[in-house]
Amino acid sequence: MCGIVGYIGHREAYPIIIKGLKRLEYRGYDSAGIMLYDGSDLKISKTKGKVSDLEERSAQENVTKGCIGMGHTRWATHGVPNDVNSHPHLSNSGNLAIIHNGIIENYEPLKKELIIRGYTFTSDTDTEVLVNLIEDVQKKENLKLGKAVQVALNQVVGAYAICVFDKQKPDEIVVARLGSPLAIGIGENEFFIASDATPFIEYTSNAIYLEDEEMAIVRLDKPLKIRRIKDDALVDPYIQELQMNLEQIEKGGYDHFMLKEIYEQPNVIKDTYRGRLHANSGIIQMSGVEDNLEKFLKADRIIIIACGTSWHAGLVAEYVIEEFTRIPVEVEYASEFRYRNPIITPNDVIIAISQSGETADTLAAIKLAKEKGAFVFGVCNVVGSSISRETNAGAYTHAGPEIGVASTKAFTTQITVLTMIALRLAKAKGTMSNSDFHRYLQELEVIPEKVAEALNTNEMAKTIAAIYKDAPNCLYLGRGYNFPVALEGALKLKEISYIHAEGYPAAEMKHGPIALIDEKMPVVVIAPKQGHYDKVVSNIQEIKSRSGKIIAIVTKGDTQVKELADHVIEIPETSDALSPLLTTIPLQLLSYHIAVMRGCNVDQPRNLAKSVTVE
Repeated sequence: MCGIVGYIGHREAYPIIIKGLKRLEYRGYDSAGIMLYDGSDLKISKTKGKVSDLEERSAQENVTKGCIGMGHTRWATHGVPNDVNSHPHLSNSGNLAIIHNGIIENYEPLKKELIIRGYTFTSDTDTEVLVNLIEDVQKKENLKLGKAVQVALNQVVGAYAICVFDKQKPDEIVVARLGSPLAIGIGENEFFIASDATPFIEYTSNAIYLEDEEMAIVRLDKPLKIRRIKDDALVDPYIQELQMNLEQIEKGGYDHFMLKEIYEQPNVIKDTYRGRLHANSGIIQMSGVEDNLEKFLKADRIIIIACGTSWHAGLVAEYVIEEFTRIPVEVEYASEFRYRNPIITPNDVIIAISQSGETADTLAAIKLAKEKGAFVFGVCNVVGSSISRETNAGAYTHAGPEIGVASTKAFTTQITVLTMIALRLAKAKGTMSNSDFHRYLQELEVIPEKVAEALNTNEMAKTIAAIYKDAPNCLYLGRGYNFPVALEGALKLKEISYIHAEGYPAAEMKHGPIALIDEKMPVVVIAPKQGHYDKVVSNIQEIKSRSGKIIAIVTKGDTQVKELADHVIEIPETSDALSPLLTTIPLQLLSYHIAVMRGCNVDQPRNLAKSVTVE
């Protein structure tokens, strides 16, 4: 949550920061603000609303000049979204400015103590407490800014990625992180600071990702020094070459990032298995799995931990892994896993799934699992992310940047990676015949072509969307491998169109949800030819007899469901285990078009943020 951008160098900072905030707006868009140092004074402009609103206000207030600056786009935690609670925040003296992504959990006792010492507060935020705590430490102990930040951070509990600027020391920005991501781009006599690398990819391809409990003093004309916050020990910086380009984070002619990312799925699925899947040779080769094959094969069970869409991908993986390998699998919400005192042993394998690789609950669950001695394998998209560094091994999905808040290509690429893992383990364990193994490899290899064919349902999805865009509720039903797809389809509709929707196993309809069905209730039924087709047909008949409106996702050429359903969307045929890669496509398109027709902000749904870096 929240996006932060900073710059120090020879260029004008304003356009870099504004453009960077627009690229990070997927992280939060309740309010935005900017601070610039113009060579003599510190200037701040901030406002409730989006970065475009900040752009207008900063121009009106003439806050546009300076070669040092920092900006913030907010997802509100402490304090309602308004101008006052927007970042940056100033200390009481007006000398220090801060931007912050995260939560300071013990801000209340700190605030009470600071009030006793004479400090006053204008906002409701925990961040204003932190900047005044830093100033208090600085004054009491007569410390330089970097040391004052370090001492103050050792007194706080919570999560943070911060940038702090002192106008009395205007050639540096102090940055630090714990739990929230922070990248430093290294250019020619200039530095860029951001929540991820997208704000500075056109300026430099070199970046350092701070680890938890690390801080750095970013100074002009001086090498970057990184220190551990707890003990002040120096850390050797590890410079990474960025694996993205500017084209990947632009809309490329599409109206929305979400639509672009839906249409990227044939290519990114291919990128996901490229170099790993060799269908003609009958080989799946993934270094993270190969290097730890014995740990997987000897595991008593596999526990999958994830949140949101990634959790749905984990549910698909549960079906695939158990069927292919006969290894027991449990799928857990990361947010619940760490708090219910779970039983974890060294014989467990934990698979942690996250698009961003920064999901706070998933990271906390990983740390708990490692403490218990379990082997932790990460599946994430962002190279250099926290989860990729915290896990024992892992696999990237190679989906490319996903800017739309509602995940689409992340879901299908996660399923692709997890399916390949299941196939590799099945081959090693001998739980799948050679003929079936080769058949699945060949089918997975042509899935991108079938996804491209499924995208041809766009016009049908648009037609159906026009009919049901004003429905107040919607049910999604699926069986087996497609029950998680029903959950994911309902989530997509909820999060971008604000229509209440629920996903259920189709057989559970009779255990309650059937009471909701009437002539006004659209019911999306996922009914491919493979799997439990006859049972799903029976469920469709039960819906029809109660006048429900049936939208069916079926295999191309289906006739039986077509006679019963009000609307039919056809997808290519594939094996049952791989069907979620196809059935999810028309559901993504349906949600997208309904949201557009309702006038919703598709890429930035209300109250949501892309990377959930606070609990």
